Amino acid sequence: MSSKRKALVIGEVFYPEDFLINDLAEEWEKEHYDFEVLTRAPSYPFGKVYKGYKNKIYQTTYFNTVKVHRFPVWQGYEKSTLIKILNYFSFVFWSFWIILFIGRHFDRVFIYQTGPLTLATAGILMKKFFGAKVTIWTQDLWPETVYDYGFKRTRWLGFCLDRFVGWTYRNCDHILVSCKGFIERIHRYVPNKEVVFVPNWSLMEYAPKKTRSLPGRFNFTFAGNIGKVQNLENIVQGFSKCSEKHSDVFLNIIGDGSYLAELKDIVTKEGICNVNFMGRKPLSEMSDYYEASDVLIISLKDTPLYEIMIPSKFQAYLTTHKPIFAIFKGEVKRLVEEYQLGISAHPSDIKDIARGFEAFLDFPKDRMERFFDNSSQLLNTVFSRNKIINDINTLFWGS
Repeated sequence: MSSKRKALVIGEVFYPEDFLINDLAEEWEKEHYDFEVLTRAPSYPFGKVYKGYKNKIYQTTYFNTVKVHRFPVWQGYEKSTLIKILNYFSFVFWSFWIILFIGRHFDRVFIYQTGPLTLATAGILMKKFFGAKVTIWTQDLWPETVYDYGFKRTRWLGFCLDRFVGWTYRNCDHILVSCKGFIERIHRYVPNKEVVFVPNWSLMEYAPKKTRSLPGRFNFTFAGNIGKVQNLENIVQGFSKCSEKHSDVFLNIIGDGSYLAELKDIVTKEGICNVNFMGRKPLSEMSDYYEASDVLIISLKDTPLYEIMIPSKFQAYLTTHKPIFAIFKGEVKRLVEEYQLGISAHPSDIKDIARGFEAFLDFPKDRMERFFDNSSQLLNTVFSRNKIINDINTLFWGS
C-alpha cells in the first residue's frame, strides 16, 4: 500500500442525491485529499434510479474528479417495507464483494450513516481484511430507528440488533454523532470509547433574489419532506383553530412526500382554511420563500428517538434568521428556548400547537427582530460550517 493516505467514503446516498456528504467531499477535493466513494445507484427520495444512471451490478461514475463506485438498488423502497429491508441486505452484499476487489487500496474508511447501520459492515470488514482505520458519522440511531419503523421489539430481535450495534461501534476507531443525545445511547454499547458531537451544517446559502408572493398578511411556512413522521396532521389541526379567527393568516407547506395526498384529504374533508400546498421547490429558490415567510415550522412526531435528534432543517432555518416554531420535545425544544429562537409546542397536544400559532401573532415587532441576533449567534458557534469541517478533518485525516 502506498504511504499516501487514501480513504474510501461509504454511504447509502451521494451526489446527485442532495446530502451533506457532497459538500464535505467537495471540500476534501479542494484540499487535495485522496479518496473515492462507494454507494448505490442514486434513487432517493422517490425510489427510482435517476435519469442518466444505470442500475447495474457495478459501475463507476465521477463527482468532479472523485471516482464513485456504484452497485444496484432495489427500486420502490419508498412504498414498501419489504423492499426497504431487501435494500439493507443488498447494500451489505454488494459492498462486500466490491471491497474485496478495491479495499486494499485504502488505509481509512469514512462511513456516512444516514440510514441503516448495516451499511457500516463493508467498512468494518475493510478493517478486518486490510487494516483500514474506520470513522463513522452517525446520523440515525440504531436500534431505536428500527423500532420506530414499526418493527415489534421482541427479545430475539433485540438480542440480534444489540449484538450487531455493539460489534459495529467496537470496530470503529472514531465515532462521530450529529446529535448530542446519541452519545449516551452509544455509550451503552461502547462505554470506554470517545463519542464526539459533530453536528450537521446548513447546505443552504441564504441569498434571497426574487420577491416571492405568499398569500397571507402573516405567513407560517413548513418546508421539507412530507411524511407521517413530520407530524403534519397535528400541525394543520392546530392551525385550524388559528385560521378560524384570522382570515389573513396562512400556513404554507412546501415539499413533497408519501403523506402529501393523505394530508390534502384531511384538510379538504375537515374544511381547514388557509392551508397553501405549494409542492416541491428547487433549493435555489428556497431563500426567496423563506424571506417571504414570517415564521418557519419544524416538527417531528412524539417519540423518544426524535427527542434527541436535530433535523438538518433546523440548521437551514437558522441561516434565514427567521423565528422558529418548534413543535418538538427534547433537544430542538431546548435549543429554541435556550437561545430564544422562537417558541415551542408539544407535538401531541393540538391545543398547545394552536396556542403557539396565536402567540406569534401577538409578538411585538421588536421581539420578532431579536430572534435574528439569537440565531446568528448559534449559527456562528455550534453550527459553524468551517469549524465542523475542520473538526472532521482533524479527527479523520489527522489520525
